[in-house]
Amino acid sequence: MPEKFRNIPALMVLAALAGGTAVASAAVTLPHFYTDNMVVQRNSVITIPGTAAPGVEVTASADWNGGVSSSAKADADGRFALKLPTPDAGGPYTIVVTDGDAPAVLSNVLSGEVWLCSGQSNMEFPVKGWTQIMNADEVVATSNHPEIRLLQIKKNTSYKPLDDAEVNMGGWVEANPAAMDFSAIAYLFALQMTDELGVPVGVVDATWGGTPAEAWTPYEYFDGVAGFEDELGSLKRSNFSKEGLVEDYNRRVAEWNRGLEGIDVAFDRGVMQSGERWGEMPVPGEWENSVLNGFDGIVWVQREVELPASAAGKPLLFHSGPIDNEDITYFNGVQVGDGSSWSDPRAYDVPGRLVKEGKNVISIRITDFDGGGGICGSADDLYVEVDGKRYPLAGNWNYTVAGDFRTMPPYPTSVQGSGFPTVLYNAMIAPLNVMPVKGVLWYQGCANVGRAEQYAPLFRQLINGWRAKRGEDIPFYFVQLAGWLRPQLVQPDSEWAALRDSQAKALSLPNTGMAVAIDLGHPADIHPVDKQEVARRLGLLALNRTYGKECVDAAPVCVASESANGKMVLRFDGKLAPKAGIVTGFIIGDKDGNFASATARMLADDTVELSSPLIAAPVVARYNWADYPFGSLTGETGLPVAPFATDK
Repeated sequence: MPEKFRNIPALMVLAALAGGTAVASAAVTLPHFYTDNMVVQRNSVITIPGTAAPGVEVTASADWNGGVSSSAKADADGRFALKLPTPDAGGPYTIVVTDGDAPAVLSNVLSGEVWLCSGQSNMEFPVKGWTQIMNADEVVATSNHPEIRLLQIKKNTSYKPLDDAEVNMGGWVEANPAAMDFSAIAYLFALQMTDELGVPVGVVDATWGGTPAEAWTPYEYFDGVAGFEDELGSLKRSNFSKEGLVEDYNRRVAEWNRGLEGIDVAFDRGVMQSGERWGEMPVPGEWENSVLNGFDGIVWVQREVELPASAAGKPLLFHSGPIDNEDITYFNGVQVGDGSSWSDPRAYDVPGRLVKEGKNVISIRITDFDGGGGICGSADDLYVEVDGKRYPLAGNWNYTVAGDFRTMPPYPTSVQGSGFPTVLYNAMIAPLNVMPVKGVLWYQGCANVGRAEQYAPLFRQLINGWRAKRGEDIPFYFVQLAGWLRPQLVQPDSEWAALRDSQAKALSLPNTGMAVAIDLGHPADIHPVDKQEVARRLGLLALNRTYGKECVDAAPVCVASESANGKMVLRFDGKLAPKAGIVTGFIIGDKDGNFASATARMLADDTVELSSPLIAAPVVARYNWADYPFGSLTGETGLPVAPFATDK
């Protein structure tokens, strides 16, 4: 512990008598996230809730500022809530909460800055434990920092806001190599803040990979957000109970499935098909990565298998590997099996009477609700076996689309998953509202790609809800999604670009900031490894906007555009410094929606001119508008210009 943080606590003797963290065995119980080693937000008021015997007088005392205390009676349910003003940065301190009998003692407590870090997998991505972040070994080896404290909230869901949150690692821990299975961005941000501010820093890792924003949004804050009426109605109808929600979900699924009954195409399942309706797809493999990008629905696939005379009339075993999600499988026109798990391999017995010499036809009706769709195992998993001999089936299969789910209402969201509206806020964020924090760091959005129009108001409502529940407009700094997927020069319909634009719309709210990460991505990895730079950019926002430090935290933005003489001229609110002096990443479009890559040149250090021989009269310009774009614009400090569109 650096000397500047050290203090001699008057109540350490009580901590020793209580045997360290006494919360579990004390008559007075505190939330799981109030433990030894915690950091309290300096110069604030912390609420200490808990339970004790009904009617008993409970007192909380802390040995800072000469000793402060607060008392209250536990109510009829044994609940109490005590408030303590916190000191300026320092420590270690001790907090004692007692009913006069067995105290709950929190020792080695620091006062400093506390930041809540949340979102999906890119915020969850730990220093160690997954594929490693950049320079992971060095980060781990140098992670002994007792002035940095880490709290990791355990993954959990709830249909109602909880009073307590489950935790990993036993609660708060000092930063050390053994604790680096922790959000890399959160830890690296804390390291930067400690170095810059010279005070203890606590970071809370409340994350869950693959989760959508609606799961992190309070129930009361979906006003103005279309698309969640069924789920919110189900919560209300069930009185927020699991049993009622499951019953209501099953009813809605049955109703949705009835809508599938008329969706199909008529053909002879025992005959290979051809014609305009039929194409070919590589199998095995997810069809969203080949011929049906982004498709959820019903697809028929077919394959012929040539069998010798020795196989005729003998029982056959059909192996397909996993099929995403549901299948009904036919052999020579007769149904031989069906399955409904996206991850389970299929193995269907085919009676000998269906097996003939020569060409045999396998037809499979596949229903895909989400994910990649199709026959998704390996080539070795896909074969038929007769009389001990295998006949491989990998290669091109016939296919035709029977039904596109985009023409139907959305499939009901599972009430027992981590993506159902409100469930992560209720279990992992709401309990923490009693604990003051300086601000929020947020990295999420991948799970909402494809729903950009909905995400814009949803994200703003999430921020509004978190703040309202705390009763404070705390800083909310978020990361805009990095580049990912196949690079394309011209992609005006990019769903990833649209989602990034929806993220940026949250900047209309006060006390928000966006760390641009478009240049840090990788086309083949949704989890870019340079978490250090992401944390640094979030840190610049905090240092400048929250702590008043003189630093540049964002690149210039486009503030004006003009179209004339077949060109567009864009003006920015600061000096630009394109990499290698070359401006790339722009596309321009005309009034008919035609787009082309633009030739760009600098007219001044804050002005760019765009043109293309393919667009005679441009009216719109877009920058870095693609899943994985190639833009070169940065500000003078090297921070990237955020993706934008003059028509958005």
